[in-house]
Amino acid sequence: MAPVQAPPSQQLPAVQKLRVRFAKRGRLRFTSHRDFQRAFERAVRRAELPVAFSHGFSPHPKISYAGAAPTGAASEAEYLEISLTHERDAEQVRAALDEALPPGLDVLEVVVAGPGALAERLEASEWRIALPGVDPEVATAAVEAFLAREEILVERMTKRGLRSFDCRGAVLRLTVAHEPAPVATCAILQVVLRHGTPAVRPDDVLAGVLEVATLPVTGPALLTRLAQGPLIAATGTVDDPLARDRDATQATATGQAGPHQTHPAEGDAAAPSVP
Repeated sequence: MAPVQAPPSQQLPAVQKLRVRFAKRGRLRFTSHRDFQRAFERAVRRAELPVAFSHGFSPHPKISYAGAAPTGAASEAEYLEISLTHERDAEQVRAALDEALPPGLDVLEVVVAGPGALAERLEASEWRIALPGVDPEVATAAVEAFLAREEILVERMTKRGLRSFDCRGAVLRLTVAHEPAPVATCAILQVVLRHGTPAVRPDDVLAGVLEVATLPVTGPALLTRLAQGPLIAATGTVDDPLARDRDATQATATGQAGPHQTHPAEGDAAAPSVP
């Protein structure tokens, strides 16, 4: 039997690439990455977006996902790219996708992709870890003990079995936040993690903290990614990965370079390396 061919409309070349920032909130934080992929592809069909397809015997929509948060973690900074065969207004695409997705999977922003690869901009993440039952002063002492160590080994079950690795080296900043807590007694940790291999997750950092201190956690830790993007090494903070795309769009409209375009774009031979 001959292979099923994609409709001719699906074989049109991509003429526009959009970058999407979305959130996973509430109970939808338990959505796995694969389940989200299915939900997003359904949303693309419901929104009637002219998505481009790959060629070959099994065409698939040209949608790429970058830096997905682990299942069970909420996030305000998830990213993907989608290629279209016809140009669409970015804000209209955002509204259509947001309406097509269930509440809790919320499309926050869509921009036209500028030069450079999105994945290369995602160098670090900022996380919020809520620890119910833990007094902030006790958490502060535990954080100080964690930061005093040069290496802390933790274990996590992976697809290849139980793996041991250092969780300390990826931590660029770890503090106890002074903000209203979701329950009466609750410590809020804020951590900036450098992306790398192996990928250190916020639950790995919490496991490392519990290796060096005892914390009376009375319920599941609530993990939320607050930001994901380029690392500003001087301050240990995370920048906006879509800023250059907005600047490129503005520059096209006005003929002037934006504040994030004072240096060559990623991928250019003259572009400086990011520390």
